Amino acid sequence: MDTTFQELNKLENELKYTFNNKSLLAQALTHRSFLNENPRWHLEHNERLEFLGDAVLELVVTDHLYRNYTSPEGELTNWRAALVNYQMLSGIAMSLTINDFLFLSKGESRDTGRARQVILANAIEAVIGAIYLDAGYQPASDFINNFILVKLPEILREKSYKDPKSKFQEEAQDRVGITPAYEVIQEWGPDHAKQFKIGVYLGKTLIAEGDGPSKQDAQQSAAQAALNKKGW
Repeated sequence: MDTTFQELNKLENELKYTFNNKSLLAQALTHRSFLNENPRWHLEHNERLEFLGDAVLELVVTDHLYRNYTSPEGELTNWRAALVNYQMLSGIAMSLTINDFLFLSKGESRDTGRARQVILANAIEAVIGAIYLDAGYQPASDFINNFILVKLPEILREKSYKDPKSKFQEEAQDRVGITPAYEVIQEWGPDHAKQFKIGVYLGKTLIAEGDGPSKQDAQQSAAQAALNKKGW
């Protein structure tokens, strides 16, 4: 076994799972960009494992919610989305030190922010897919229960399954009887990497602004800033 695989033992300790086939774990950590700089790397990138792991994750979470809660379908869908979105998954991946073991190109390794969060979220889904292939459904389900479903009580307690835009609209309608409006203040950058600054208004009053790589992201950022400013 080479040095790289030996180092993965440390990650297995964090994951609380020991792979029978270490190559599956290494593949789960291999980003497409790494292969561009290392054409002799003996494994595929992790996108197929991510595809598989995403399906396993959704099934396990959906099954848990269905069996344990009698809430309407729409509410269960929101809870599931809060558990499996890239922000939640990337935070869990960071806590498991997955970031320290990723195989990335030099350029990707310098990225931070949303781009790195997406890579980490994809990697943890790939790890789930790898566990599923290595040992089947139950170990993959155990991993999801141990590290992802444990976040559900906090999500329900803090109502974080409601995105900032939905929260701000509810609060604004309840408190001042106004539905927020969003307007693009500025946009810049090339077509493949646009950035947007959006303002959120109550009536004609600008409450807050937010930036993002899409109008939706910028709206969410603006809504969160408005919630913070209003203390809602």
